Amino acid sequence: MTAHSGSINQTGRPLEWRRFRFPRDLIRFGALLLVLVFLVWSTEYLGIPLERFITMWPKLFGVFADRYYPPDIEYVLERNYLASVVDTIQMAYLGMLFGVLAAIPLAWFASFNMSPSRRFIYPAARLVLMGARAVHETIWTILFVTILGFGMLAGVLALTVFCIGFAGKLYAEEIEAIDPGPVEAMRATGANQIQVMVYGVWPQVRVAFTGIAIYTWDVAFRAATVVGFFGAGGMGWYLKRNVYQIESERVAAILLSIIVLVMISEVVSAWARARVAKAK
Repeated sequence: MTAHSGSINQTGRPLEWRRFRFPRDLIRFGALLLVLVFLVWSTEYLGIPLERFITMWPKLFGVFADRYYPPDIEYVLERNYLASVVDTIQMAYLGMLFGVLAAIPLAWFASFNMSPSRRFIYPAARLVLMGARAVHETIWTILFVTILGFGMLAGVLALTVFCIGFAGKLYAEEIEAIDPGPVEAMRATGANQIQVMVYGVWPQVRVAFTGIAIYTWDVAFRAATVVGFFGAGGMGWYLKRNVYQIESERVAAILLSIIVLVMISEVVSAWARARVAKAK
């Protein structure tokens, strides 16, 4: 129930009031109050000095100016470092490719409307996707490095598991959002599960799947620059070495190179996703 009052707001329109609705409004305001109380309690419990957020910026900029400027650009133009950039791109590409290929059948099994068995296969596939997504890619890298040793193989496997969890969830949601009409029509004619997926589901999701694959590559490339820090090689290994050696100017140059490469990847991915969106 709403009614107009005599007051006028800044836009010239009359203000409106709405009657308090129990219990919906009580739950909403109570939830908001709990969030604010938890925020204040967490700040006090962790001992976070909020006033330092105002005074830290001059000191922070001073540290960057003293230690990280000017960046050693010549270092990131050396042949060995450029080779590590290529290694990072290859690691991200392979991790994305293997992850997407594995995520497609898992998404089929993990979609409630298309899973061959809602009682057994569906929860098992969901468990695999949740497990791959629940663990951060850096933890997967540490695990694979512990088992396989340092090198690109550990990074590729870590990115593969990461992409399975990332892309598999999005693929499953796309399959669950399809129009059931063509699927039911094909099942009525006696088509098997594979025929239904190929001719009833795939035409509806192929454009979305392509866009998700491009987005997965974008995310995998950003992750690839990090997993190398934990023993997977590539640009991250150079970053780790120079951080430990306190080569601040080289660290600044490496960070700048990572930012530039991520920006290029973002532009290319956005262009590719726009082209795919026009194909719908």
